[in-house]
Amino acid sequence: MILASLLFAFLAAALHVYIFTMESFTWTRPATWKRFGLASQADAETTKPLAYNQGFYNLFLAIGAVTGVGFVALGAGGSAQQVVGWTLVFSCCGSMLLAAVVLALSGRKYLRPAVLQGTTPLLAVVLGVLAVTAG
Repeated sequence: MILASLLFAFLAAALHVYIFTMESFTWTRPATWKRFGLASQADAETTKPLAYNQGFYNLFLAIGAVTGVGFVALGAGGSAQQVVGWTLVFSCCGSMLLAAVVLALSGRKYLRPAVLQGTTPLLAVVLGVLAVTAG
């Protein structure tokens, strides 16, 4: 279960890096702003600073999750290194999951992206809790 949790945490981080690139670097490209439901190029230009900032939140969550995966994977069972790793995985993936819940509560049109954004961190957290409590 540890390996599965870490795999899902890594996949959640990879998705958030992808979201970071869209929000922080390709936001004003039509393919990107349309994906996020904006109506026009003008809207993309207006919201660009907000998206840029939000993109970095996603990047920082991804970095924390990957760092946590590394600490868990390289730490001895029950070591302080593993505790730090699980703390990072639970904190970062939990934040990703809660952000997906907020997105889902924002309206029906956001349900699909919320499920996409929230599934891997949910699996990482649930499997991680099962692994930690079983061990």
